[in-house]
Amino acid sequence: MAFRRFLMAAAASAAAIIVAAGAPARADGPDLIFKKSTVWKMLTPDDKLAVYGIDDPVAEGVACHYTLPERGGVKGMFGVAEEVSDISLSCRQVGPITFKSKFEQGEVVFSERRSLVFKRMQIVRGCDVKRNVLVYLVYSDKIIEGSPKNSTSSVPIMPWGGSEAPRCADWLKS
Repeated sequence: MAFRRFLMAAAASAAAIIVAAGAPARADGPDLIFKKSTVWKMLTPDDKLAVYGIDDPVAEGVACHYTLPERGGVKGMFGVAEEVSDISLSCRQVGPITFKSKFEQGEVVFSERRSLVFKRMQIVRGCDVKRNVLVYLVYSDKIIEGSPKNSTSSVPIMPWGGSEAPRCADWLKS
């Protein structure tokens, strides 16, 4: 029994090292807004919904909020649980929009691991040229197969405080 506990502790330590080594440190990572417990667990962490906020690194004046489930239990406690792909997204104009650089359709705005090795959540951006709207898509992918679960949010580029609204088409890479 003691040997089994030793093996479980060693595996958990190895997993934590792999996760820490594989996840690059980001100073501009997402801001945790709040978490809400969805499933109570007596001896281990609860399952939760977590709401995070990020700023678009290229389109200044746009903020996105996404909600994702976080597994509790023993696997969640040690960071080895594969998270589900149910992620919601909402993006809004929060100030005058200015573009810092040109971007491509479908360019990654934010990316984060959702499992030890195989799954990644990505938020990507596009430009609806006809309507002058930024369109954001969140989805998760796996090395073997993707997931059809996704969420979309759009941000019409509006004038702010007397300044003229830029055209996202002018900032697309050819």
